Amino acid sequence: MNEQEVEQTLAKLNQAINEVGKVIVGQSKVIEELLISIMAGGHCLLEGVPGLAKTLMVSSLSKTLAMDFNRVQFTPDLMPSDIIGTEILETDHDSGDRFFKFQQGPVFTNILLADEINRTPPKTQAALLEAMQEKSVSYAGQNYQLPQPFFVLATQNPVEQAGTYSLPEAQLDRFLMFIRVGYPSADEEIEILKRTTSNVTSTLSKVLSAQEMLNLQSLTRDVEISDALVTYITQLVRNTRPSKDGEHSLCESVNKYIRWGAGPRAGQALVLCAKAKALMSGRYAVTITDIEFVAPAILRHRILLNFQAEAEQISTDDVITALLVDTPKPVSRLN
Repeated sequence: MNEQEVEQTLAKLNQAINEVGKVIVGQSKVIEELLISIMAGGHCLLEGVPGLAKTLMVSSLSKTLAMDFNRVQFTPDLMPSDIIGTEILETDHDSGDRFFKFQQGPVFTNILLADEINRTPPKTQAALLEAMQEKSVSYAGQNYQLPQPFFVLATQNPVEQAGTYSLPEAQLDRFLMFIRVGYPSADEEIEILKRTTSNVTSTLSKVLSAQEMLNLQSLTRDVEISDALVTYITQLVRNTRPSKDGEHSLCESVNKYIRWGAGPRAGQALVLCAKAKALMSGRYAVTITDIEFVAPAILRHRILLNFQAEAEQISTDDVITALLVDTPKPVSRLN
């Protein structure tokens, strides 16, 4: 892509954000994090109490992207074949021979909305693991490639709610970002009431194609990041791990409240998402501000609290905040 094409594509990205804003009041940071996850080529999990427009947010975003979109409502009786597909028996009308044909499930799309993913048992949740990691599906000894690009944008209610199943750690780690959706401000809530109780409806325009999104993903990886910032990210991830074998985390909150910390995949996610954040801001080099912006959504589902943290009502975000303060920042002209 030449410079003009890059500027045009970034302008379309900002236009997509404005389009979603026609339907969603506030939540600008959540929308930005969703797009960062997509630009980085990863999947995203949104968590919030019912009624915060999580599903509407994802479906509205999909309407601004000229890509195939499917939605699966996860329920306790949903089966793996309802997601990845199944074989059906067909008959050749010429020869009369009968044969099995694979009928693709809703996972064969560019954007899959896995709505209330924690309302279905682990067996069905696990059906998405291969698709999310390998971008392909195996069935009856055959491998089927998924369309490119492919994203899973999942929503869930807090696990404390009745009738939910906590996602396994292995599947949580497949999500690039874990975004918490909070309550709107008083002014935003007033605007929500006005918009949703009138006859005014908004029509969203498709502004970004699949190929343009693939170009953005490639461009994201070309964004520069200094060695000092890569070292900082490495130290940040290592500091999420509590004391073990004589090696101590620099963050006392980690040693006190964390059972286990993030693995190397968290560092990869931090680099890619920081690059995407920089590109969204019109920059071609990562700054430490980009890293601090994306760090909570990348780390909060990759560290596990111990009993003491739960007893003292310490959240993962509390630990991450302390971690960002305690980890020494590099001295670099790019930070």
